Amino acid sequence: MDRFSEIRAFVCVAELGSFVAAAERLELSRAMVTKLVSSLEGRLGVRLMHRTTRRLSLTEAGETYLGQAGGLLAELDDLDARLSQGASSPVGRLRVSAPVSFGMRYLGRAVAGFHQQYPQIEVELNLNDRRVDLVEEGFDLGLRVSNLSDSSLVARRLARIKDLVVAAPSYLQRCGTPATPADLTGHQCLLYALTAQPNLWDFTAPDGSSGRVKVKGMLRANNGDILTDAAVHGMGVILQPRFLVEQGLADGTLVPLLSDYDWHCLDLSAVYPARRHVPGKVRAFVDYLQQFFQ
Repeated sequence: MDRFSEIRAFVCVAELGSFVAAAERLELSRAMVTKLVSSLEGRLGVRLMHRTTRRLSLTEAGETYLGQAGGLLAELDDLDARLSQGASSPVGRLRVSAPVSFGMRYLGRAVAGFHQQYPQIEVELNLNDRRVDLVEEGFDLGLRVSNLSDSSLVARRLARIKDLVVAAPSYLQRCGTPATPADLTGHQCLLYALTAQPNLWDFTAPDGSSGRVKVKGMLRANNGDILTDAAVHGMGVILQPRFLVEQGLADGTLVPLLSDYDWHCLDLSAVYPARRHVPGKVRAFVDYLQQFFQ
């Protein structure tokens, strides 16, 4: 059998944790993927995987082999693309993960513009607010709207996104307008569930000092659009990125609160697995997004 087909099958199975998922990714039958991995183990003379009906795990040899083979395949794929099409014309399928609300507002036109420059790249865009494991789920690139913690991923900041505190005029007429962050403790605050501590809102005061206020409310959701819609209809106060509330501010259905204070700022970052040679399609897309979001 083809040596590189064996290696590619093993790496795909190991990264996805499933022969079925690897077969789908490689567009092969499950039996062929199993045969390729078995052939690789026979050629090496070692068992690379433990297989049971319920789970799959790598042996110590498998872990070692994956660490080297995955990088070699990535370099080979990148070399093939650069030599066959030229570094200026990346090709292939680019799998991208991004947050739902942000993606719906910006990424349709971003991808359309990118396609005009790189018509040979097929973009597969998956919108999901949960923290996606790029390697395990087979994504080339992820967009994150958060302040990233240290990880094994390479991160490139594309923009800064400012959070704003806002509420509807109807809510403020009914409940009053907070004059200081401490006043928020007496208000109905709508909470974004996917942050580490949804009920703690950080701020910087006009004098430069930092502070934190503990808030509470009757709605907690994992999507910012839901919170914004509830705020527009007078349910309470929200702390959300500017891109989610700017339409409400423009049409007067939301008004800014505590504008003298700077609230939490987030990074919009492109993240991708660390590799010696980043695939040309990933480089091209990240470079394009850097210009787009400027």
